[in-house]
Amino acid sequence: MAAYIAGVLHVATQRNARAEFDRVPPYDEDAERAVLGSMLLNPDMVGTAIEILRGDPSEIFYFPAHQYIYEAVLSLYRKAKPIDAMLLKEQLLAEGHLDEVGGIAYVADLSSVVPTSANMEHYAQIVSEKSILRRLITSCTRIVGEAFDSHDDVQGLLDRAEGDLFRIADQRQINPIVPISEMLDESVARFEKEIFSDNPISGLATGYDDLDKLTHGFQPSDMIVLAARPSVGKTAFALNIARNAAVDHGKKILIFSLEMSKAQLMHRLICTQGKINLKHLQEGYLAKDEFPKVQRAANALLGKPIFIDDSSNITIMDLRAKARRHMTKIGCDLIIIDYLQLMSGTSRAENRQVEIAEISRSIKGLARELKVPVMALSQLSREAERDESGRPRLSHLRESGAIEQDADVVLMLYRPPVEDRKDEPDQIKLDLSKQRNGPIGNIDLIFQKDIQRFRNAEVGASHQEPPTSYGGGDPKGEDLDEDDTPF
Repeated sequence: MAAYIAGVLHVATQRNARAEFDRVPPYDEDAERAVLGSMLLNPDMVGTAIEILRGDPSEIFYFPAHQYIYEAVLSLYRKAKPIDAMLLKEQLLAEGHLDEVGGIAYVADLSSVVPTSANMEHYAQIVSEKSILRRLITSCTRIVGEAFDSHDDVQGLLDRAEGDLFRIADQRQINPIVPISEMLDESVARFEKEIFSDNPISGLATGYDDLDKLTHGFQPSDMIVLAARPSVGKTAFALNIARNAAVDHGKKILIFSLEMSKAQLMHRLICTQGKINLKHLQEGYLAKDEFPKVQRAANALLGKPIFIDDSSNITIMDLRAKARRHMTKIGCDLIIIDYLQLMSGTSRAENRQVEIAEISRSIKGLARELKVPVMALSQLSREAERDESGRPRLSHLRESGAIEQDADVVLMLYRPPVEDRKDEPDQIKLDLSKQRNGPIGNIDLIFQKDIQRFRNAEVGASHQEPPTSYGGGDPKGEDLDEDDTPF
């Protein structure tokens, strides 16, 4: 009994040592002891605890004694050894922490804290929530201190604050493992709908027949990358898809424009809808008899569910927060980001490639979270212009190979060599360079630049033979050679 009392006094001393704030941070000693006791009663609960208690033990448990005990339990678990009070004592002794936790008496008493391990998940959730509250307090306290001291690096402080909050929020994300029996009905229903539906487009229709045939429309949770060199028309093509989906099919479109203002995008949308010369509209040369076209185009767009955010300095965390709120309040069928390389990450990355990789992963995560296709526009490197065929490759995606890896679909716009488009000078090639769950191919489009409108080419596409290649390349992500391309 004396050893136990000494252990309790030792833990109380540790508790006082952790008081780093004006008030004692949130904790639940009983819940912490119940979690540890449940694992000693039933070692099968260790796996469950690991799923819920994500992070470093020093952040999960408030009391240092409980941190050491949990670390010792994890050490036994990793070695596939049995877990009981005696083996735990030996592990703590080997790690040099037995006296610090209060000795064998305190360890043995943990088994009697709870009568059963059945409620361990509930106790673990309490411990996790208290841990998150303490991390929030620590992070916000540090941010307040830096805010008082910081005079110049305001943007850097915001980035660090956003990054801290994002990592804390991520601690709460728990994805359960699901048996296929719970997913079969949903999958069969989807196949049934696709097989017996008169409409072969199962996703969001783009309005471009050859593209929709290859992709069956943009699919939910897909990250679609639309890449091109400057002035080829990637923004115009994205707006055409937005117009087609919203005006023709009533789909809800959310556009994040980091490059152009809302007014500029509206000018383009009106010209696309009304087939009005953009240059004339910008320069004020629009004849009076042409103005009714503007009115008709505006009436056609009136009330259509297209929403635009033109924040030029938006971070990926801002974008995710805005997209979530928009989905909750209004709903969304397609998100367009113009364009990826203009975004900022949530933290100070060691280089731009690492930052772009972080942004790319976050965009893919957003698509999966909201279950909508997200189309991110991207720049191609200048290496794309040096290829004699004019055809860009996946390796030409600018600043990061992570974009190629994360994307489910990669579309590349490019102009074929002049000698190949003598019959149709406005011809643009749309190369479906990667499709994770479908064929790749090359599509002919006509870009009427004066009215900012893309249309299907009458000459047809080069993928009319049955597709023989899927996924956009080999598993290593290497580009196909020109002679190996199946289309």
